[in-house]
Parts: sequence; structure tokens; C-alpha cells
Amino acid sequence: MRKLFIFFIFFRSVSFCSYAGTIPLEKKGFSLRSDSVKLFEVSPRPDKNRIRFINYAVAVVYPASMFGLYTQWYTGYPQSSFHFFNDNGEWQQMDKFAHMWDAYSVSKPIMQLYFWSGMSKKKAALYGTGISYLFQTTVEVFDGFSSEWGFSPGDVIANTLGAGTILSQQLLWDEQRITLKYSFHETKYAQYRPNVLGSNVIEGILKDYNGLTCWLSLNPYSFMPKTSRFPKWLSLGLGYGAEGMTGGYTNPTSVDGKPIPAFDRYRQYYLAIDFDLARIKTKSKFLGGFFKIINIIHLPSPAIEFNEGRATKFRALYF
Repeated sequence: MRKLFIFFIFFRSVSFCSYAGTIPLEKKGFSLRSDSVKLFEVSPRPDKNRIRFINYAVAVVYPASMFGLYTQWYTGYPQSSFHFFNDNGEWQQMDKFAHMWDAYSVSKPIMQLYFWSGMSKKKAALYGTGISYLFQTTVEVFDGFSSEWGFSPGDVIANTLGAGTILSQQLLWDEQRITLKYSFHETKYAQYRPNVLGSNVIEGILKDYNGLTCWLSLNPYSFMPKTSRFPKWLSLGLGYGAEGMTGGYTNPTSVDGKPIPAFDRYRQYYLAIDFDLARIKTKSKFLGGFFKIINIIHLPSPAIEFNEGRATKFRALYF
């Protein structure tokens, strides 16, 4: 998951700029505005300048991010011949849900950019998911040549499900009625293995699966007649998490020769209120763009937690 961070942040930033109208690229002969369409408005027809800008951005960011990822991450580990690796049993499958979220969340801003350029939503979705899938598959190939890991079919399946979630909805409904989201809270487990689970909040967000919850956010209004008075922004969140993990498959009894507490590993399931921020109407273009960008995050809300072999819990505010 942490390997996708640079690519993800770039396209989230550019996508936000396209909504907010702040891309400073209007040079002579290459304007992202026209006489009738402002920069922050979606073009009513395919705009060659906008499409060219996005294609150039992809052509630059893809190889640059792959080169940076390879030199900064993989060269620090021994290499090997290409091989497969079965990691489906690690981290109570939390990493697989994270891969789904990655694929969905990287596809989304690229799709939004191509739609902003004047492409149809369906065609934009094909471009967005295709580019996201190319990036993710490249990362898996890098893993395949690393002695530390290997090419994981389970990761590829998770990537496919994530990209398929966004593409299938655009092809079927021309909108996202089901959104994949993410939330995170700090846990007590990272202190025992900071090199694996993170030594601070930022690292924890990327490494500590104990604090990660992956959400499927279902918007009821989108399945109702348009005359319905049900709040458009109110959704139902179905979450999955796991806790008690200080190792991938099993928990170590000691780290660097020092004993650590024994924790029970267990899965968590959540039913919560969620908010589809993309459906909130606002007069502010900046705020509207901001809502669309952060709509991949599950905001704190009341939730019911179901645990394996444990009592059901009600959480007044869970993130």
C-alpha cells in the first residue's frame, strides 16, 4: 500500500486542481480554458488541450514514479529471478482489502480528470482504471523479481476487484453508488514492532493494519426514484478490520531479544453511518472539489462492531 503513495498523491492533487480551478498551466498555445468553458468546469465535449495535458502528466508521472519506487524501495533488498509468492494468509487479509482500496482510489481521480477533459463518464472510467491497473501490475512485477517478496496472484485479484468496482458501476449506472473508503486510528501494537508497524502516525497509516478499516459505502438514495426525499448524502458503511497483529501470519514472542505481550488475533466487522460527500450540493467550486477528493475517507460516525467470539460493541464515534 505504501508503494502507491507518490502516484496516488499526485493524481489526487491534480484532480483537486481541475475541480478547484487552480492549475497554473495557461501558456501561450496551451490553455486549459476556452472562451465558453472555465478551467474548473467540465468540458461539454472532448477538449484536445485538456486531454493532452492529462496524457503528458501520465507519461511523466508513471515512469518517474516507477523509477523512484524501484530505486528507493527495491534496490535496498536482494533481487532474484521472477517467482510467485502466496501471501493470502497474511495480516488477516487486511492487505488484500487495502489493495482493493488502492486500485479504486487511484482509478477515481484519473477517471475524474478525463471526464473533466470532456470524455464520457464510461470512456473516462476505462482510461482511469486502465492506467491504475498498469501502475499496480508494474509494482507486482517488481515484487516478482525481489527475493523479499514475489509476484502475488492474490494481490492481482484484489487489484482487479478494486478497479472492477469503479469500472463496473460506471458502465452499469454511469455513477458510483458504492464507494470504497478507508479510515485509520492509532493502536497500541505499533510500539512493539515500530519497524514493521510504523514508528509514528504517518508510518502507521501506511503500515499498521491493526488501525486500518476498509469500508464499502452504499448510498441508498442512488437506488431510489429521483423524487425520493431520502437524504442524498446519507450512506450505509460496511467495514472490515482486524486487530492483535504484530506479525504477518503469527505474532512473534520477542523482538530484538526482548519479549513482547501475547495478543489474540481477530477480525472485526462494522455497520456504520457514512456520508457521501460527493453528493453534497455547494455553491463553492473549491469546497465541491474538496468534497469529491476526500470522499474516499470514512469520516468518524456511530458504528456497531461485531467481533469473532467477542461481545458486540456500540461505538458512538468510530474512525
